[in-house]
Amino acid sequence: MRLLAGVAAGLLVLCSCTGTPTDDELSLAPSEPTSSAPSDSGENTESEPETTAPSTPSTPAQVDPVSLPALMTKEYDGRGLRLGEVREQTASYTSYQTTYRGDGLTLSGVLNVPRGKGPFPAVVLAHGYIDPAVYRSGQGMTRERGVLADAGYIAFHVDYRNHGTSDRDPDADLDMRLGYTTDVINAVAALRRWDGPVDVDRIGLVGRSMGGGVVYNVLTVMPGLVRAGVVFAPVSSRAVDSYNRWVKVDRPEVAAAIVKEHGEPGPGNGFWRGVSARTYFDRIAEPLMIHHGTLDDTCPIRWSEETVNALRRAGKTVRYHVYPGEQHAFGPQFNRAMQRTIAFLDRNL
Repeated sequence: MRLLAGVAAGLLVLCSCTGTPTDDELSLAPSEPTSSAPSDSGENTESEPETTAPSTPSTPAQVDPVSLPALMTKEYDGRGLRLGEVREQTASYTSYQTTYRGDGLTLSGVLNVPRGKGPFPAVVLAHGYIDPAVYRSGQGMTRERGVLADAGYIAFHVDYRNHGTSDRDPDADLDMRLGYTTDVINAVAALRRWDGPVDVDRIGLVGRSMGGGVVYNVLTVMPGLVRAGVVFAPVSSRAVDSYNRWVKVDRPEVAAAIVKEHGEPGPGNGFWRGVSARTYFDRIAEPLMIHHGTLDDTCPIRWSEETVNALRRAGKTVRYHVYPGEQHAFGPQFNRAMQRTIAFLDRNL
């Protein structure tokens, strides 16, 4: 069982013994990246590292409380994962309504557990944007959750704060939704504390659209937390792109509040760099797979192209699959993308 890289003594350590870790062992705290990411020896349609990653991770001298560096210094206390009502039973898995605790909140979600004794590898799912006013628990990645459970993975779909029956956070928008990143990190911690059939050393992340941005954030904030990440049709790794694409145009009142609090985006405003995963790509320690369709009119494919180029410059392992004619939601080529995803997770988890 591999050690989480750079985690200080007394914090989360994954030891090689069996049994359920104690609460003290599962208090997640800031970590440093490992020296290199695991390699992916399967079909490679795209990129390999071009340069050597910096030896020292990027962190500014002064930390804005609303920033990824602030999340890097945060301790995470995900715990209390509890199974509720059964939502669905198939020949392969049982799906449960679920709650867990973290960051002072009770958060809901959906957990698909394969049939059998386990232990099973696990994947935490970060869903894309759905208006919280209409969102229902488990919405947004139902297909992925089912396919992964059919393949023998515990699939934990997180309802972020303000979604489903999760507790409310009135500052979520003003805080650039960085709380969603905290919720996903705490979901990993809660899985590790759970007494169910999970292999605590084999956990990955899968995100879609906005959830792809959450995955980027988690990988930069907590290198070594998981063993691999996969994103579908992700948002930009540069926060200002999403702000300009949606918030500034569709939610002017939120945009005005953000600008009042944090200032206008621009070269002289370091705030926007501090909430962009791309700024800290040198910290990433895990292999990453990106899926994107050429006809995506929600998250333009150029965003993934720019992200892949930035990851290459940082010397990171990224497998980038382009799907000609595919749109944002993935239709005809969804099964192919999931086959690639499962093969990637099988190799790296």
